Amino acid sequence: MADIKREQEREELHRAIWAIADELRGAVDGWDFKNYVLGTMFYRYISEDLTNYINQGEREAGDSEFDYAQMSDEEAEGAKESLVQEKGFFILPSDLFCNVCKIAETDENLNERLERIFNSIENSAKGSESEDDFKGLFDDFDVNSNKLGPTVAKRNERLAKLLLGIKNMNLGNIQDHSIDAFGDAYEYLMGMYASNAGKSGGEFFTPSEVSILLTRLGTVGKTEINKAYDPACGSGSLLLKSAEILGKDAVRNGFYGQEVNITTYNLCRINMFLHEIGFDKFDIACDDTLTSPQHWGEEPFELIVSNPPYSI
Repeated sequence: MADIKREQEREELHRAIWAIADELRGAVDGWDFKNYVLGTMFYRYISEDLTNYINQGEREAGDSEFDYAQMSDEEAEGAKESLVQEKGFFILPSDLFCNVCKIAETDENLNERLERIFNSIENSAKGSESEDDFKGLFDDFDVNSNKLGPTVAKRNERLAKLLLGIKNMNLGNIQDHSIDAFGDAYEYLMGMYASNAGKSGGEFFTPSEVSILLTRLGTVGKTEINKAYDPACGSGSLLLKSAEILGKDAVRNGFYGQEVNITTYNLCRINMFLHEIGFDKFDIACDDTLTSPQHWGEEPFELIVSNPPYSI
């Protein structure tokens, strides 16, 4: 019964993604579309994650009606420093995904609003332990791109459709969903577009079946490992299979990887967050592993998996 429910939720999610693709078809090509959808899903995810975290704390403290999304920005500012230390980032209540969606269709400055919000999220991590994990995460989400439309009005119309399409996805409560909805959508989009990207699909995405096989081979006889490492990590699919197969807590000291392509490096970090890997549990570097390896100082990795970029 649980398997049937999982498949129904997965099919519903995939239909929702196709519906958004139909709305934007002809305006944004597949590979760019993927970046916009994933960027918006990431924005929704961290908005809901932060809201749930704050609400839970306040309700456990006795305020059963508390809702961070209804709080004033001025009141919220006082908790910014502690929240950045705990969650790695901060979002003002008015900048939350749910509140931006409420005015998206009538907001003549939606593109500027989103650009400011994305910059604000990245800047909130500056000077903290999570700075490197958030720096440049929205670089591939160009709200002013002509690919979205020739005029600001057209761009905002498509941005609003994108936001509302992601809002209407039945992702449920992060903790209650029977599938890893955000992560599943990520893998579905990668599978949809990697092979049609005008470049080698293997450069960006390792099929799930291959990832599972490699991870199982690397963890035979193990119930936990110290760290997982991928020297050519791409979008991180191989790294994350160890969390899926062994369990996140069974990868005791986190996930390490290196990726030379800046777009794919950003996708990898987003993928970590979408799979609920905290900023303190992954270390992804952007550089050429052959000429400038970034993790020499780490203790030996118990699991190393890789699908090297043979195509280049």
